[in-house]
Amino acid sequence: MKMKLMITAILTCLLLWSVMLLSFSNIFKHQLLGDTVNVVSKDSVKPRDKLLGGLLTADFYEDSCLSRYQFSLYRKPSPYNTSQYLVFKLRNYEMLHKRCGPGTDAYKIATEKLGHDHNENVGDRSVGECKYVVWVAVYGLGNRILTLASVFLYALLTDRIILVDQRKDISDLFCEPFPGTSWLLPLDFPLMGKIDSFDREYSRCHGTMLKNHTINSTTIPSHLYLHLLHDYRDQDKRFFCQKDHSLVDKVPWLVVKSNLYFIPSLWLNPSFQPELIKLFPQKDTVFYHLARYLFHPTNQVWGMVTRSYNAYLSRADEILGIQVRVFSRQTKYFQHVMNQIVACTQREKLLPETAAQEETQVTNTTKPPKFKAVLVTSLHPGYSNNLKNMYWERPTSTGEIVKVYQPSGERFQQTDKKLHDQKALAEMFLLSLTDKLVTSAWSTFGYVAQGLGGLKPWILYTPKKFKTPDPPCGRGVSMEPCFLTPPVHGCGAKKGINTAKIVPFVRHCEDLRHYGLKLVDDTKDEL
Repeated sequence: MKMKLMITAILTCLLLWSVMLLSFSNIFKHQLLGDTVNVVSKDSVKPRDKLLGGLLTADFYEDSCLSRYQFSLYRKPSPYNTSQYLVFKLRNYEMLHKRCGPGTDAYKIATEKLGHDHNENVGDRSVGECKYVVWVAVYGLGNRILTLASVFLYALLTDRIILVDQRKDISDLFCEPFPGTSWLLPLDFPLMGKIDSFDREYSRCHGTMLKNHTINSTTIPSHLYLHLLHDYRDQDKRFFCQKDHSLVDKVPWLVVKSNLYFIPSLWLNPSFQPELIKLFPQKDTVFYHLARYLFHPTNQVWGMVTRSYNAYLSRADEILGIQVRVFSRQTKYFQHVMNQIVACTQREKLLPETAAQEETQVTNTTKPPKFKAVLVTSLHPGYSNNLKNMYWERPTSTGEIVKVYQPSGERFQQTDKKLHDQKALAEMFLLSLTDKLVTSAWSTFGYVAQGLGGLKPWILYTPKKFKTPDPPCGRGVSMEPCFLTPPVHGCGAKKGINTAKIVPFVRHCEDLRHYGLKLVDDTKDEL
């Protein structure tokens, strides 16, 4: 009996001791995590809101996608509040996606109907609770991110389930954004073998059916292809019109190919506008909020971001991002572009001028000089190398220390190559973590970076005839991306009417002053 009591006492002591060790271990772990947060955070006085004001759900296991809840640790607190109505809509959408997404009975029924030709005309019959929009990956990574955000907002406005083409590298780049379900289009999707061939001439293309008068309120097809690429026709552009949308809304399956950020045209649709104003009271934050909700780099990509940031940028007093994109068939270094970068950054006081070599520099031994880090992203390493040499060979006129860093220099764009796209995505996120940003005109890479970071960039104007523009750059009035090839005039408007005059918060882009459109919030100053 005594032996049993002794054994029981020993086991109890061992159990208590293991609980204490576990408790101390957890405390130590959290202390280490807190230390890490303080290292990467630029403003560690206030605790970080990892859910971004409710934009993100807490229903994910954190280690499965580190970037989802860590991204805010690398940024100053956001000045742009998430509307509670947007939070409400996102939570409702997540529940809808869980009910209708891949693997559900609703998805199975919807695809079975899609796969039979005799069900092609659904007329006014009910198509069930679930309707879908399929995003097909085309063009480069910047285009894909902008169009994916556009298609998701359309899905949010119309209660459709967004499913994304997974045959490229989407799952190597981004974590799943919706809890308890998947946004990846299953590989056995009935139209999978056909969608690559969908173009303007496809018989179920929305624009073609309008042109041929083969679609009306009594002959609604089970699927429609939306051709929203830069070469779309006037008939394709009618997708954005309120009158035509009532018909499109009845179609159970939409398949979209696009290389355009078409969100400004959704704002021009009177049926969407009241909802959009409630979702985004500050109108130039649309991509900013959507991108922070949707796009969470995989752990592999996030590792590239955090290693670069901690090694080269975290100790800087200020970080300047410079994104260089030269639209030329010649993939080489251009001196006039280099001159433009220097002229812009020094004229706008983004970088200090260099002092003459013989000038005496006064060294303040009591106060260390300010350290400015410059992050350059470009296919060619020549621009960062010249900047690096410029500030290495001569002191700055202000006494600041300038260090230049370029993560990669691939020289050629290699879309759909896994590692190339992962590096590109990491660089977009690194640019978004800068304090000030210079971007190249027309570049979707730059649009993504500025939108993610909530930054109004200085835009390098497009050179003409290989000469540096004067002025070399100008400040953007909005952090929103540009809709590069929008409809020339609004739905039902006469030719020559300026759409930006009809809706004051949609304006012409700084880099495409007479054509592109972008959302702005402050309409006091005319472009």
